[in-house]
Amino acid sequence: MLDFLFNPASIAVIGASRDPKKVGYAVLNNLIRFNYKGRIYPVNPSGEEILGLKSFSKLSDIGEKFDLAVIAVPAKFVPETVIKSAVAGAGSAVILSAGFKEAGPEGVRLEQELGNISREYNIRILGPNCLGVINTANNMNATFAAGMLPKGRLAFFSQSGALGIAILDWAIGNKIGFSKFISLGNKTDLNEIDFIEYFINDPETDIILGYIEDVVDGRRFLEIAEKSTKTKPVILLKSGGTEAGARAASSHTGALAGSEIAFNAAFKQTGIIRASGIQDLFDTALAFSEKKLPAGNRLLIVTNAGGPGIIAADTAEKIGLKLPQMTKDTIEAIEPLLPKNASLYNPVDIIGDATSERYAVVLNRAVNDPNVDGIVVILTPQAMVDVENTAEIIISTSKKTDRPVITSFMGDMRVRESVEKLKAAFIPNFPYPETAINAFKKLSDYNSWRNLKEDKAESFLSNKDSAKAYIDGFLQRGMFQVVEDDAMKILAQYGFNFPKRALTRTSKEASATGSKIGFPVVMKISSPDILHKTDVGGVKVRINSKKEAEDAFIEITSNAKRFMPDAFINGVMVYEMVKAGKEVILGVTFDKTFGHMIMFGLGGIYVEVLKDVSFRIAPVSRREASGMVSEIKTGALLKGARGERPADIDSIIDGILRLSGFVTDFPMVRELDINPLVVMEKGAVALDARIIFDRR
Repeated sequence: MLDFLFNPASIAVIGASRDPKKVGYAVLNNLIRFNYKGRIYPVNPSGEEILGLKSFSKLSDIGEKFDLAVIAVPAKFVPETVIKSAVAGAGSAVILSAGFKEAGPEGVRLEQELGNISREYNIRILGPNCLGVINTANNMNATFAAGMLPKGRLAFFSQSGALGIAILDWAIGNKIGFSKFISLGNKTDLNEIDFIEYFINDPETDIILGYIEDVVDGRRFLEIAEKSTKTKPVILLKSGGTEAGARAASSHTGALAGSEIAFNAAFKQTGIIRASGIQDLFDTALAFSEKKLPAGNRLLIVTNAGGPGIIAADTAEKIGLKLPQMTKDTIEAIEPLLPKNASLYNPVDIIGDATSERYAVVLNRAVNDPNVDGIVVILTPQAMVDVENTAEIIISTSKKTDRPVITSFMGDMRVRESVEKLKAAFIPNFPYPETAINAFKKLSDYNSWRNLKEDKAESFLSNKDSAKAYIDGFLQRGMFQVVEDDAMKILAQYGFNFPKRALTRTSKEASATGSKIGFPVVMKISSPDILHKTDVGGVKVRINSKKEAEDAFIEITSNAKRFMPDAFINGVMVYEMVKAGKEVILGVTFDKTFGHMIMFGLGGIYVEVLKDVSFRIAPVSRREASGMVSEIKTGALLKGARGERPADIDSIIDGILRLSGFVTDFPMVRELDINPLVVMEKGAVALDARIIFDRR
């Protein structure tokens, strides 16, 4: 159906105008002046000729079917116009008109009506409140923008019309070529997912770019994005991610999560490249324009200036790139042809008076060196440097290899003409070496993603029916927040281990229970109203005798009543004291766009203060779970720092996967904490848990 949008044989411009200040004039003028080859039908109540074309006073006067309706009439007339367009044979409509959900309750009603019409009449709608659509392949500019994009291989969609106009102007000024441009507007029907899916098989598009503020259907987005990135790079700029509007949360996990976290996880799990800003969006696209991907992350830096070379090397090391030496054979071949004070290692510094011949000496051998996956060439325009010839050598060398060659011609006036040559040859050039290094990193990361084998979520043996019986019982009693022993009973059905434990209601019962479990024990206040037990003096550890257990019971309950007199107190839980290990936290929160997210982090100060945690969207695969453990900054502590014994990382990964399976089976879970999970050399034991269910 989107072919009607991008490749219509005929277009009706409804609301066409003779007034140059009107949107209907601008759209019609763009279609004509940029030489759209299809039939154009201006529709205006006056029926007068517009811009040399016969105009029709109403749609029915056209008398022929048309493929695309471009609508620029007041909002209240739009629904009827869309219906008439569908009846006339239009497969899609671009609604430029504003005055819908952005304008208040009546606009919301009108937009809902448009959605119903789209489904009932099988007509796809772009907008409303959008800038329009461009397809450079057939010269179709169905927008009210001032210019036409150059032809190229980038497809771009934008949720912001104003940003779209700015990017159009920037692309025209910088001669950046595009295949298609789409302004999404209010996304009543067509949205970013539809276009990502379309571009997977679009022969005119190599790279997919977009600006989004939200996603309509998170689960479908994940599915289509992962499918697309295995074929073509998808580079998105996502805004609106601050936590200013984040909801209040009851759990550690909920408090640490948010929209920004969810989108980062979604992009990571689907291979989408996230741009940090508008400049980065197009810098990243430029990096991919050469259509070469490195086999690995081994980068060679060639420079004629020591300072920029060092900056490049520092950047590479910080972001995890390798800077290998070239092979002995390569070094021995180029050494006699370079000055004695040149550096032959990495960065290769051919010093300030370098000629284009020196660049050629290094590049001709480096592109075939087995230790090199890609090259960044830095040039500063010193007086002795023949900049234009160097650019020609780089272009010639690049044509001989399938390894990416990226340049950083620094400066402006003296390098301007050469940069244009590089651009014409699809050699990515960046004004600063740090940007060039980051561009190579994105190429390397994307190639690693594309080569990953499919890794499905694992299933663990579980007693789902028993867990369901517990959950149904709690919900029927109106218990939407389940803590301690009740939460442990549920999670035990999914393979989590918990210490021996019992609820006690008197000091004598506490001492007897401690004796039965075996001293030493841990004692904690049991109350659904007290979430942070330590803060109210509700926890005692290393209780070694019956007498200590009795005293601890009295002290714990007294503290709880003093600090939280209105809290309901079940009693005091007595736990087996688990031997020492590494404390971690596992959690779940629910994101309104993508669903359940699993969290992992080290416990204690690491989660409370440093917020050193990782997230993934469920269901989680073993590879993703392993990535969660390895990517936190303090992850090295789990491997055994300064002679400490390593923790059982496999048991953490299993715990993440068990949680993923649990929330997949029980979608009513909204928040969950297992805090702490004590991880030993072999195995792990959860000391506390809390589950919050949806109240609906």
